[in-house]
Parts: sequence; structure tokens; C-alpha cells
Amino acid sequence: MSTSKLKERVVRHSPSTGSGSPDVWGIYEPDTGSIQYVCADPVTKQAALIDVVWNLDPKNYRFSTESMEQVLDLVQQNGLTVQWVLDTHPHADHVMASAHLKDRTGAPTALGDKVHDIARLWAGLYNLPDAFDPARDFDHLFAAGETFRIGDLQARVMLSPGHTLGSITYVCGDAAFTHDTLMQPDVGTSRADFPGGDTLQLWDSIQAILALPPDTRLFVGHDYGTDSRDEPQWEATVARHRASNKHVKDGTRREDWIRTRDTRDATLPLPDRILAALQINLRGGRLPAPEDDGNSYLKIPVNKF
Repeated sequence: MSTSKLKERVVRHSPSTGSGSPDVWGIYEPDTGSIQYVCADPVTKQAALIDVVWNLDPKNYRFSTESMEQVLDLVQQNGLTVQWVLDTHPHADHVMASAHLKDRTGAPTALGDKVHDIARLWAGLYNLPDAFDPARDFDHLFAAGETFRIGDLQARVMLSPGHTLGSITYVCGDAAFTHDTLMQPDVGTSRADFPGGDTLQLWDSIQAILALPPDTRLFVGHDYGTDSRDEPQWEATVARHRASNKHVKDGTRREDWIRTRDTRDATLPLPDRILAALQINLRGGRLPAPEDDGNSYLKIPVNKF
């Protein structure tokens, strides 16, 4: 699913639980069902912005910045200073706002160093052999296990492949930003059928996330609602997922989950923004260089997917 039935822009604050724990704000983007995050040290007011959206209308191929502006307004209203602009992976369903956020805030951009593998894969799919250079277009590429700081808080990087070759999870105190691995407990888990995706790897990534301390707050990348729930949700503890996640609660057998995931993925269409989004996201959220008429153009494979 690439668009959400939930139409309201929603903001919620998950307050720090004490020493070493960040304040987290989730900002819901209804067109793609994406959740954008602000993770901040409550003492220093230094913050990381995670998975912020640059809005794309796929019918007219026009961009707008309302989601980014909403995030920056929240930063200003809470007296925060942006220290990092982070992404968890090159998104397939939305265009990342990272380059624009760097221009606005001066903060460095970053994601995982396995993006090199994703770039090589998609360069072949687009037949654009020289288009993508992540080392050029991102300020920092995190290695698995690398640590960094958000203010005085220590954060670390978990490699979490399966949805993509190079997805990463950011863990800061008792908060973990788990992107497209888990969904909310009443939904289950994320898809693993994009090029470079792998169901078995996704299972292993989810199990590593669910091995975090039980009170860890897990913040997922997407929510589309359910037949019985018409408001977006994006936070649940490890303990809650292990007790009630409909796909991977404790006692679930790996082979049963793989069968469930593969069967579901076989019914899903490509997201409506994917072929545009990956060309831009693998350039750090930048359009291709303008051609001689001053306009940028995207290359769309035909009859390939």
C-alpha cells in the first residue's frame, strides 16, 4: 500500500522518560502514511530530524514543502537546534527532504553506508551507471554499530536489512526508530519484495529489534490505519510487540511468518512514487541536474516491473 486512508496531519509528543531518554515527536504525513520524527535531548535541546518528507504529487509531478515546514515549525516552537538530518534508508514511497533541510538548518545529512549497494542495484535498473554517488551526496554514511551523539545523548546504528539492502535503525536511549521493519502491533510487519529486499533478512532484523529492552519505545516508519482504527499510530514498546504483534509476537515460527509475508507481498503493487523517489533519494534528496532548458527530468523504466 502506498497511500493512506488517514487524511489528517497529526503531531504527537512522546516525552523523555528520564536521564538518557530523548523527547520524540512524531509528525504524520497522510499522503504516504509516513511518520517523520524529531528526536531531541531534553537538556541541550539538540535534535535529529528523521525521515522527513519532501511532498510529491504523483499526478502532476510537482513538489511542495508543507511537511518539511511543519517539522521545522515544531523545531522552532520547542526551542530546538537541528544537529542531524537522518534517514533510515532510501525510501520507495516518499521523497526525502534531506538536502532541503541541510540548506535550511546547516545540519549534516546521514544514512547507512550500505546505501552504496542500493545505489549500484538501482543504477542498473535505471541504466544510469554514473548517476548515484552516496559519498558525494550525503555528509556521513553510518557503519553498522557506529555511535554518535544527539546533544548529550548517545545514539547507535543497527543494520536492519530486509526491506532494503541497507536499512538501518537508530537507537537513542529508550527510543528506537525502526523504519520499514515493523508496523504497529495490530498491523504486523513491512514488505520485503522490493529489489534487494529479503524476507529472511527482514525476520532477522525484526528479531534483533525485539531483543532490545522491553520498555524500549519503537517508532515505526508507516501507518495506514485498519478497518477498526481510523487514527494513525506509530509508537509501541518492545514488550507490546512481543505480546501482541499479529505477525511476530512471541511464539511465532519463522517459517510461518515468511509464508505470511511472502503471500502478502505478492499482492502488493509498487508504490506510486517509487520510480521517481529512488532516483532523487539516491542523490540525497536532490533532483537530477537541470538540462539546457532549465528543467530536471526523471528516467522511468517501462515494462520492467
